Amino acid sequence: MRDTKFRTRLFLCFLAVIVMTLVLPGLYVRKNIKEGTPVGLKAKSYIDRGELVPDEVTCELVAARINEKDCENGFLLDGFPRNMEQARKLHEALDKAGMHLDYVVEILLPRQVAKNRIMGRRLCAVNNNHPNNIFIDAIKPEGDKCRVCGGALSARADDQNEEAINKRHDIYYNDVDGTLAAAHYFKKLAGQEPRMTYIELNGEGSIDSIRETLLSRLN
Repeated sequence: MRDTKFRTRLFLCFLAVIVMTLVLPGLYVRKNIKEGTPVGLKAKSYIDRGELVPDEVTCELVAARINEKDCENGFLLDGFPRNMEQARKLHEALDKAGMHLDYVVEILLPRQVAKNRIMGRRLCAVNNNHPNNIFIDAIKPEGDKCRVCGGALSARADDQNEEAINKRHDIYYNDVDGTLAAAHYFKKLAGQEPRMTYIELNGEGSIDSIRETLLSRLN
């Protein structure tokens, strides 16, 4: 396993039209945790230890989600896959459904910057999708109030657990069977499949500069 200081984050895109459905597997896991479902409680036991939700649970969820009607015209898959097994299962599910990825986007950050951004995340009680982070000036909240709607903010317990974060990052940086391995898997596929484009981005810039760079590289 290569020792690297960079955190990798993958965004996988199937684009048929400009408007896409954002697919966040973690959001569906948290929904089940909040509702106290059996699968949610099982997932929580892993998350509390800083481990990933088992592949069989996550992969089944993602496969079902991207086959729903609102994904027919395109989807943006964020936070998945996080290891080689998930990458292979995703590729198999897409092949089975007669789908392919148009773009795979990898964003790299120094490990400490990534850690600060995780610990700085704040969740809005009104809408968890409202971006708030105390370490990112562009989305820094107004004290303990959401910068978008003024709702009360809170931090996820696992976001404040440094030991758990370090454990998660050890998985991210693993280029044998972790997230880096998944990234390399799709990078290799992109070299073999002309319909797929692999894009690497430096994540240390501003949100606007990263967005502009990404848009300039999309066909």
